Amino acid sequence: MSERPTTLFIGGAFEPPSGGKTIDVLDKATGETLATVDLAGVPDVDRAVASAAAAQPAWAAATYAERAAVLRRAAAILEERSGELRELLVRETGCIPGKADYEIGAAAGELTEAAALASRPVGEILQTTHPGRLSVSERVPLGVVGLITPWNFPLVLGMRVVAPALALGNTVVLKPSPETPLSGGLTFAEVFAEAGAPPGVLQVLPGGADVGERIVEHPDVAMVHFTGSTAVGRRIAATAGGLLKKASLELGGNNALIVLEDADLDRAAMIGAWSSFHYQGQTCITAGRHIVVRAVADRYVAALAARADAITVGNPHTEPVGLGPMINERQRRRAEEMLEEAVAAGARVVTGGSARPPYLRPAVVTGVTPGMRLWDEEIFAPIAPVLVVDDEEAAVRAANDTGYGLVNAVVTADTQRGLRLARRLRGGMAHVNDATPQDEALAPFGGIGQSGLGGRSGGEANLEEFTERRWITSTDAPLHYPY
Repeated sequence: MSERPTTLFIGGAFEPPSGGKTIDVLDKATGETLATVDLAGVPDVDRAVASAAAAQPAWAAATYAERAAVLRRAAAILEERSGELRELLVRETGCIPGKADYEIGAAAGELTEAAALASRPVGEILQTTHPGRLSVSERVPLGVVGLITPWNFPLVLGMRVVAPALALGNTVVLKPSPETPLSGGLTFAEVFAEAGAPPGVLQVLPGGADVGERIVEHPDVAMVHFTGSTAVGRRIAATAGGLLKKASLELGGNNALIVLEDADLDRAAMIGAWSSFHYQGQTCITAGRHIVVRAVADRYVAALAARADAITVGNPHTEPVGLGPMINERQRRRAEEMLEEAVAAGARVVTGGSARPPYLRPAVVTGVTPGMRLWDEEIFAPIAPVLVVDDEEAAVRAANDTGYGLVNAVVTADTQRGLRLARRLRGGMAHVNDATPQDEALAPFGGIGQSGLGGRSGGEANLEEFTERRWITSTDAPLHYPY
């Protein structure tokens, strides 16, 4: 890989941090050090926020065409650098090349859609009972948006916020995950600097929890967007709530895939395998619970296990494999512990679940019941737990028996039946005869309950997410008031 910046990006320039801490960025398959990146400290957050706050009024006052042009140039730069970025994503995140290509294309799509968002109407004329009064509702930028992103889809999940926030006149302070500070952070700095974003419009601060906490607490950060675990999301929500600050939280999921008795089982197994195993199961929209009607359960499990057995596992940078390494040993070991606990409680591993570190073979597990961590918690590993139920009604009850509410899927030969059932499932998204992992730049993405506060990213939802309403009236002559 070519040399790239490894320090903070503040005020349009790469600058050293206030302290001397660094972190090694590792190739997730080999453990090789790809780069050593400087880590920001709390004083750096204050500098970055001050820079973003100073730049925001002029950026908001720029014409929509000027903001859109920066976003379109950024999209073109991503596409021009796709080969370099593919290698970086494969090595830094442990994904296969196909997933990297998807992520680059999706990030470019977020930029082009956001460029179109910049020209959307920002207000409406309201009816009024006062003769001669002009009453207007307009959307205005929030100001400085603080963004804390995860490691699993660092490029696209960052761009999902950066692009629309900038399009609508905000400035952004971005803290990427320490696992992926290059593809999830400093790549953004390079791309937007080359695209001509004015200094201060985007700040990038690789850092630890102290940096994230300061971004959330900073009085000049108007909104915080966080994608990550429900546990951390709760803490951010508590802090933001105390400060009366807007928080948008995209949290975990324990998503259900329901297979009805009339389903095409080969198709269902394909959908189930992709839903649970893609990118080593390390996404919030992975299917963590397979709920299967008893009449077809044995055949479905056999078909799913056969697909799991056919998946190759290895170094995606050097081998044509289907799955790469787990993001770190802690995550791999947690998955193994959940499997061991489930087996001790009566579950059976049909296939998979073992491999030399840093890998984990995709697993299919039966006999899983509520009360097991493997069923109740988000797994974030390539494991497909299966629960057998008697009928559709039992499937709906089992799917809704969770505090999460992100995405569900239903597989059936009767599309209308699937739609009726999908509308009964608790969550922000549902898919009929398709996998749980779905994402489109124009679609409202998000969950409820332990999966988020109900905010949405994508399309028209971005207008609500990254602006606030202001009511303005004007009249030629004031009304007559009694005093």
